[in-house]
Amino acid sequence: MAQTTKNASSVQRAPAIVVALFILPAFALFAAVLLYPMASALGYSLFEWRGGTNLVRFNWFDNFVVLFTEHPFVEQMPRAFLHNIAIFAGTLVLQNSAGLFLAVQLHRLGPVRRLFQVLYTTPYLVSPLVVGYLWTLLLSPTFGPVNAALDALGLDSLAVSWLGEPATALPVLILVSVWQWIGFPVLLYGAALGAIPPELNDAASVDGAGGWRRFRHVTLPLLTPVIGTVSILTFIGAMEMFTLPYAFGGATGSPAGATDVLSVLFFRVSFQSGASNALGVSSALATLLFLFILGGALLGRRVIRAQEEKLS
Repeated sequence: MAQTTKNASSVQRAPAIVVALFILPAFALFAAVLLYPMASALGYSLFEWRGGTNLVRFNWFDNFVVLFTEHPFVEQMPRAFLHNIAIFAGTLVLQNSAGLFLAVQLHRLGPVRRLFQVLYTTPYLVSPLVVGYLWTLLLSPTFGPVNAALDALGLDSLAVSWLGEPATALPVLILVSVWQWIGFPVLLYGAALGAIPPELNDAASVDGAGGWRRFRHVTLPLLTPVIGTVSILTFIGAMEMFTLPYAFGGATGSPAGATDVLSVLFFRVSFQSGASNALGVSSALATLLFLFILGGALLGRRVIRAQEEKLS
């Protein structure tokens, strides 16, 4: 009897061991690529460093205090943060609205929608650095085809230095980001629309609801989880954006800091400032950025879940 119980216990433990063996390689990769760098950045932020890796002393939160009290961080960090927020707001409104509109229109096309989905998703398969340099050439005030087309149409007053003027550089950055990543919400919204039972819209149509009312009261509420997911991912992408602003404005966020964002500021402090404690201060900045992104994502998920509960 005891032997039978022991064998049964071994059989019950076997699946857990198998699951652990399958999870272990992925967890090891996750720990090496994400957990270890995150823990290292947090640790570095609590020390004062001199000469790169020469540890001087444990200084608690002095590096964080430097970010909020000393030049140039008191000027550059708020400006970069507001640019990140502006990018998030712009992409949230333009990318999500246009993505939802395109997904609804493509959903009505039938099988041919696959072709257009491929066309819309192709830009985000290209490296953002390549996209940035490509649009830099297209928007060049000297030989760019955009200004050449405006001149040919008699709109030469609109042919400006798009990436050379502080007033236009950030809006152009937002529009190019929307252009590149709009295929992502198109795919997610398209998949969600395909999962909605057609009987719901048919029933609403029988009750006399028009196209707009069916979309507002039937389709849109059922898309709430996907809208929340896309919004949170948009927030994360906007707050950690680096490659596209770097391609447009370089490490200084040109022109006049108009394209400066927190990730570019981190790069500048880490690799170009030449400060003796660059490692500690830049690690503190990275830690703040991570905590803000984590807190914003958790808050957004909570808000979306509350909306889902209201609709259920």
